[in-house]
This record gives sequence, C-alpha cells and structure tokens, in this order.
Amino acid sequence: MKNVNRFIERRRYIRLQAPIGMSYTVDGTEETHAASTKNISAAGLRFETFDKKIEEGFLLEMKLNIPSAPNAVHVKGKVIWKKRLSLEDQTPFDVGVEFVEIEEDNKNTFLKFLCDLLYLISEERKNG
Repeated sequence: MKNVNRFIERRRYIRLQAPIGMSYTVDGTEETHAASTKNISAAGLRFETFDKKIEEGFLLEMKLNIPSAPNAVHVKGKVIWKKRLSLEDQTPFDVGVEFVEIEEDNKNTFLKFLCDLLYLISEERKNG
C-alpha cells in the first residue's frame, strides 16, 4: 500500500476570510494598536500588525468593528502564534489569536455576524 499523505483539519470551526477593522491593547498596557482581521472564526482570528512587541502567550483586549453593529464587539484573546510575513525588517507580522472571552452583551452580535457571513458565502457559491 502506498504511503498517502492526507490532510487532517485540526480546526474546530470554519475560518472566514473577512477583513474587519479592529483595535487591540496588550493586557496590562494602555497603548492601542489598529489592525484588520485576515480571517475569523467562532474560536479566534488572524490579523496583521507591525507591533514587534507582541508575543505568544500575551493576552489581548480587542474591539472588533462588526459591520452594521452599533457598537464594537469586546473580546479577550490569547496570542497562539506570530509569524513575520517576509524576511525583510519592515514587513508586518501575522498573529493568530484564540478567543478566551466574549463580552456577554456582544455574543449575539458576533454570532449573527458569523452566521450572516456563512449565508453569504453559501449564496455566492450557489449563484456563482
């Protein structure tokens, strides 16, 4: 029998390509950084930053600017990984964050946004 490499999906949730404006502060600091998500799921997100100080294990206080939501969604997350996008010094980092807590008042807004994105994707595939 041939040795066949199989792709095994380890993620629990689908990642959706969604550029959402956001800001974050590293827990225990007051400096706010602006960023934009590259993808998002019910369990976490990926964003790009020039912040060299951010490290794996850091806790972040994030505000996600969900389109059509009246207020930002407040989320706490833990940095799981950080990678430089290129070998050049002036390139940004990609950062993977796992959600630790979503403010109770914001859970429905966040989940509705994810459901709406999934619906739009399925409609585009159906009509495309």
